Amino acid sequence: MRCVRLALLALLVLVPGLASADEDHHHETAAPERLGTVHFWVTARPSVQRDFNRAVALLHSFEYEQAEKAFRLIVQAEPKLAMGYWGIAMCNYHPIWGPTTSVELERGRLAAARAARLKVRTDRERAYIAAIGAYYKGAKVDYPARNAAFEQAMERFHQHYPDDMEGTVFYALAILGTAPTTDKTYTMQKKAADLLNSVLSKAPDHPGVAHYLIHSLDYPELAALALPAARAYSKIAPSAPHAQHMPSHIFTRLGYWEESIQSNLASAEASRELMAKTNPGSTYFEELHAMDYLEYAYLQLGQEDKAKGVVDAMAAVSKVNQPTLSAAYAFAASPARYALERRQWAEAKMLTVSPRWFPWNQFPGAEAGTHFARGIGAARSGDVEAAKTELTSLDAIHEKLAGVKERYSWADQVEVQRLALQGWIARAEKRDDEALRELRSAADLEDSIDKNPVTPGAVIPAREQLADLLGELGRYTDASAEYETVLKSAPGRKASARGLELAKRGTSPATDPSSLSR
Repeated sequence: MRCVRLALLALLVLVPGLASADEDHHHETAAPERLGTVHFWVTARPSVQRDFNRAVALLHSFEYEQAEKAFRLIVQAEPKLAMGYWGIAMCNYHPIWGPTTSVELERGRLAAARAARLKVRTDRERAYIAAIGAYYKGAKVDYPARNAAFEQAMERFHQHYPDDMEGTVFYALAILGTAPTTDKTYTMQKKAADLLNSVLSKAPDHPGVAHYLIHSLDYPELAALALPAARAYSKIAPSAPHAQHMPSHIFTRLGYWEESIQSNLASAEASRELMAKTNPGSTYFEELHAMDYLEYAYLQLGQEDKAKGVVDAMAAVSKVNQPTLSAAYAFAASPARYALERRQWAEAKMLTVSPRWFPWNQFPGAEAGTHFARGIGAARSGDVEAAKTELTSLDAIHEKLAGVKERYSWADQVEVQRLALQGWIARAEKRDDEALRELRSAADLEDSIDKNPVTPGAVIPAREQLADLLGELGRYTDASAEYETVLKSAPGRKASARGLELAKRGTSPATDPSSLSR
């Protein structure tokens, strides 16, 4: 990975100007729009070409809704531009976020089909259209198979057009969409990073290069390599809320809490500005995503008043611009974090699935977080029956998710929660050997899979819970070892750091719970 490190360090040197996606594009706003620089040549007149570059820049920052609007304006201006429909189809494909909804799938399929029917002037454009067409091909094809079809098509594209910069960047993204979350060698992620670094010197302010490098290296063992990309991306595309947030993925991995806070405050502000212009009265789901990361960082610094402010602000949201997994997860996880990180078991027990108006039936994996927190709160405060009720809810959600094929297995995530809750129920019933087995199983399973990008980290890591239990049982040496393991993958995590300190002193958070607030 030495070549990755050297290329990434160049990113900070090569982006002094940080030009906009379309340097000649004029906007009637006080502050000029800055999305990064993209040069994606298509056979269109110059004014449409400029708009196309801007739309692709939005696409690279996962501003899918705004990008699709931009591509639709392009096809209104030039109805026979097949690549405009390619762009619409690409906006409905989310390789990092998760499966395409039925509505998005149909919208993207129609656009891809329209692009394929229109006459194109170059084989290169025809290859781009064929690649996204591969994703939408077949009515009953599952999401992983669609991802694989797109990745294979982009590999062929890259082999045929190795010097096509955009093709290289989109091929790297396609690889990330298929990279297994259980491969701890990160072979495919490193391959994507190598591809991105191959174009970095030629495109230092390209939004996709910096963005996808962060995703490529968003793992405990690799995160330090992504610091230059993280610190550059927000400057490359300051007008994109997601670009303001993404650096916090790396800051969170490394325990750089102040930088994470500033990143997510900037993202939230950019989100509010965008909604004021495009969807007044709505909260951007990207703001909720940033708020969950903000909540996590505040808690690690012990800034509980600010953490409570985030939870209260989230509870006041009455409308989101689009119900997404990131919004669902933030709604469920942030109040759960606030209670569980502070070891306020009675408070956790009283959490509710909220807001009530949100379509939770679409996001059972996110809803599970509330049942998990309620169950842990009940078990840890001695209400075994209430804990078993929440376990039943988790059982039902797990069964619902068991047959769903996704890159990230929410069934496995819920299984971790089920095992952990079973462990604390056993502890409450004084079956300590069983409690240890269940919590160790939960920890081992959680370690075998990587976190979903939607979350800054587990609401409360299973291995940290195992360490807490070992401490309660007076096994301080074993507890210390487990806390140290957590801190290797989550540097600066407050509860584990404090638990380790207490274990070395021959006590535990259960003996001195107020210590977690110090």
